[in-house]
Amino acid sequence: MDEITEEAAELVERVAALDIGKASLVACVRVPHDTIGGRRRQEVRTFATTTASLLGLRDWLVCQGVTRCVMEATSVYWKPPFYLLEDDIECWVVNARDVKNVPGRPKTDKLDAIWLCKLAERGMLRPSFVPPPWQRELRDLCRYRRTLIQERTREKQRAEKLLEDTQIKLSAVISDLFGVSGRAMLDALVTGQRDPKVLAQMARGSMRAKISVLQEALTGHFRDHHGYLLAMMLERVDVLSAQIHRLDARIDEALAPFARQVAQLDEIPGIGKTGAQEIIAEIGADMDRFPTAGHLVSWAKFAPKAKQSAGRNKSSSTGKGNPWIGGALGEAAMGASRTKTFLGSRYRRVAKRRGKKRALVAVGNSILTIAYHLLSNPDAHFTDLGADFHDRLAPERRKRQLIRELERLSGKKVTLEQAA
Repeated sequence: MDEITEEAAELVERVAALDIGKASLVACVRVPHDTIGGRRRQEVRTFATTTASLLGLRDWLVCQGVTRCVMEATSVYWKPPFYLLEDDIECWVVNARDVKNVPGRPKTDKLDAIWLCKLAERGMLRPSFVPPPWQRELRDLCRYRRTLIQERTREKQRAEKLLEDTQIKLSAVISDLFGVSGRAMLDALVTGQRDPKVLAQMARGSMRAKISVLQEALTGHFRDHHGYLLAMMLERVDVLSAQIHRLDARIDEALAPFARQVAQLDEIPGIGKTGAQEIIAEIGADMDRFPTAGHLVSWAKFAPKAKQSAGRNKSSSTGKGNPWIGGALGEAAMGASRTKTFLGSRYRRVAKRRGKKRALVAVGNSILTIAYHLLSNPDAHFTDLGADFHDRLAPERRKRQLIRELERLSGKKVTLEQAA
């Protein structure tokens, strides 16, 4: 995930590169030669990835006067060296796609480190976006919360499958199996209640109009074996809900200085408080790191890659991007698609021509563009363009569309006459 920054193509005098593995890393340093003019001195050393060894690496790089240290984004192994060096040396994490060795050359850890160092020395690399410490902590919290929410959803699905195994069709009648009415019935099943009439009477609110249907849905062969498993599943759901609630409180506390930005993003259709928190956790609150909204959308992989050959633009995918912001924007786009707003209209227009998946990507693109402009201006507020924005923008085109639609439905030729 790279933030595109233009770097001058000039030689970096004192540069280092790290080829990082799980247990060890190879460091290459290239600096001006002390005696021979115009020559470069190169030194390669191997270090363990323990804290004491990494401190020795830092001391060596500082003594060499290294001003930039480049490392490949290898799994999560780059993080300890980066976090330890970032206060003393400018550190770059680069995309593995940009640092592949030349085909046909031998590949060893030492040669990879030398190759990476030479690329960095000549300014042929660009750094990936590594957020500041406060944002890294917020990311950990938001990502773990999303993971727990997904796990809770899976546990609820397991409980629903268990009920299907017992011929209890409760989910076919109740939209939320774990709502007030559904949870009361599940708890009663666990404690030994099997009478469908008694269970149906636990319905609350509008569900009481479905008591007769509930009685039929609750008639099955639920046994103690199922009750034992269901009790464990409900307990697991409760534990996960409590943990999610604790994470909510911690995230609210961490985002207290950014309450205004959260409120700005919350104004966008489809984005709630949780979605706004996740977006800030992934892209930050400072948009200066992205020159334009297009750079942000491209970084998040919500825009198709440029693919042109022989003067013709070819169809291309968006590429594989950050799954966390992709999940947050996907949920927001799905919510916005059901609204009577500009975003909802955009979804329906694109879905008609390109399909639902591409329409969700298009709406996610629009949401991220709106978020960029809101976060760039502290006084900005979301203003909906309206569901009829494109119709107002090109009324003649809309007229032709309606004529074609009427001709398709009637099977006759349609002509317009001037109204009297």
